[in-house]
This record gives sequence, structure tokens and C-alpha cells, in this order.
Amino acid sequence: MSPDTPVNENKDQFRPDDHDTDHFLLTTVVGSYPKPKWLNRAKELYQDDDHEFDAEDWQEAKDDAARLITAEHERAGLDAVVDGEMRRNEMVEFFAHRIEGYEFNGPVKVWGHNYFDKPSVVSEVEYDDSWLVDEYEFTAAASDRPVKVPITGPYTLANWSFNEAYDDDEELAYDLADLVNEEIEKLVEAGARYIQIDEPALATTPDDHAIVGEALERIVADIPEEVRIGLHVCYGDYSRIYPEILEFPVDEFDLELANGDYEQLDVFKDPAFTKDLALGVTDAHVAEVESVEQIEENIKKGLEVVPPEQLVVSPDCGVKLLPREVAYGKMANMVEAARNVEAALDAGELDIERGAPTPADD
Repeated sequence: MSPDTPVNENKDQFRPDDHDTDHFLLTTVVGSYPKPKWLNRAKELYQDDDHEFDAEDWQEAKDDAARLITAEHERAGLDAVVDGEMRRNEMVEFFAHRIEGYEFNGPVKVWGHNYFDKPSVVSEVEYDDSWLVDEYEFTAAASDRPVKVPITGPYTLANWSFNEAYDDDEELAYDLADLVNEEIEKLVEAGARYIQIDEPALATTPDDHAIVGEALERIVADIPEEVRIGLHVCYGDYSRIYPEILEFPVDEFDLELANGDYEQLDVFKDPAFTKDLALGVTDAHVAEVESVEQIEENIKKGLEVVPPEQLVVSPDCGVKLLPREVAYGKMANMVEAARNVEAALDAGELDIERGAPTPADD
């Protein structure tokens, strides 16, 4: 590597040994990925009392799916992989089943004809067994790439549940943050170095950013500095939480901007973005594969906000609702685009003015 190329050690620990260029744009995914159709069929068989498909069969099916999707991420060329959350269902429900103090009382209608199995907190939440260590260890053993571990954040776990035990959601969120901290400590002991906290509820209730900030302080307490902590906040009006989020104790912000055609990009230019930016460069809500050239242009938009050593490249959000071949195509093109932009940076071919407002369309 050229001695003139700035290095971000927290991000650079994920650089592959055989990376060809001096510049390194870390490529990864947010978390969820389309499940193989046979996995959904296997779940139906497991839940059918009249079928002999038992718990051991169901475990084998989930293991096979996790290996398959991890390999698919490797084949796409991602630098940091996830198992696509093959063992998980909804982002709150999965964790609520594993936290003492939660219970379920049936689906709740949330919009249109959509239902959500919204849990209730009926007693003080407590940490019992690990939630994700087995998942992490399996994925790490199945891949030679670094593994990222997404965890639903305490604010969303509190906000998207019925609170029947605490005086307010803030108190509940802080107790949940302490539990998340315990889980991360166990993940770190198992070898994890890349943790992503998912807080979609922050975008819908932005006035509570101070609560999220305090919860994150509890989450990262006594976590080694070399462990990379990201925060994923999808959709919403980012101007209502920026620049306040720069005070959060995280290394990386993962933001959904492609879906809004980067209309909010200028929000992050003043004041300067001092954290790493995991920029959504493919739209997780559109079932069309963006061209490599289009994704290259999207990556360059990120370079209007941060220098290359602070830029991470990912989809806007989880891609589980897309057709699987579309999700794969987006990942493969995203990686190719990132490698092309790295080469252009090495060659000095890009002249991007950072911090300048985006010109208005005529």
C-alpha cells in the first residue's frame, strides 16, 4: 500500500490480504437476505404436527440455508458477510423470544392487511442464554471472510413492544441496552469484531435520539475499541437527528439514501460527517438490479460526504423481500462497482468536491 493512502485501522482490519488496490471501500450487507424457498417449505413441515419432519431436520435445514447464503455472499465478493439471517423471523420477535420478561399474545394488525406478532413486556427483562453466539460461530466456521452480526437495538425492541412492566419506554430501553451489552461481550469472546445495531424506530421517533445515545453508551461499555460498532437507521427525515447522532459512540452509520434518490445527501455535509458512512448504494425496495455504472455514481455521492477511508458500501437496507436472483445481482454489481471506484481513486481519476451542496436540477 502507498504510504500516502490514509488508513482507517478500525475499517482496514477487514481488508482482504489479496486486496489489489491501495484504497479500500469495505463492502457488506445490512443483514437480511431472501430465504431459499425450500427453507420456508421445511418450516411448514416442521410446524405440521402430522408430519415426521422433526427438530433435528429443521435444524439441519437452517444450517444448510445459512451455509448456502454465506457462500452466496462470498461468491458476490463481499468483504464482510452475514448468513442472511436464515435462522431469524421478524427483527423484534426473534429477540423477544430469547429475552426473559417478554411474552406473546397473538398477532396485531399494523397496516392494511399486514399483521405483526407484537410482543408484550410483562416483567423486568433479564438475560438468560446467548442469542447469537451459535449463529456467529456457525457462520464464521462456514466462511473465511469477516462476519458481521446484526442485532436489533434496545430502543426498537422497546418501542415496537407493548410495555406492561416499566414506567416508560426509556427505562425499558436502558435495561434492554444492558442485555445487548452482555450479548456483545459474549460475541466478542467468540471472535466477533463487527457488530451492527439496528434502530429503525429512531427514524420514526427522532425526538428520542438522546435516549438512543444513552442506550448506545450502555451497549458499548467495556467493549474493546477494535470491535467495530455500526448503527443502521433506515428511512425517515435524517435532518431531525443530524448532527446530534455524531455524538453516538459508534464507528459507522448505515443510512438508507438510495431509495430517496440521495435527496437527503446534503444533510450530512454540514457540519462535516466525522464517523464512517455505510452508504446505501442499491435500493432494497426495487426489484431491479442496478447497473455497475449506476452504482459507481452512487458510491461517488458518498465521497461528496466523506473521504474514501471513511466510506463503506452496502445496500440501503435488508433485502429479504426481493427475489433472490435480484438480491444477488445487486450484491455482485455493488462489489464490482466498489472495486472500480477504488481503482479510479488509486489512479487519481476522481475529482470530487467534498462538502459542497448538491446542485439543484434545472
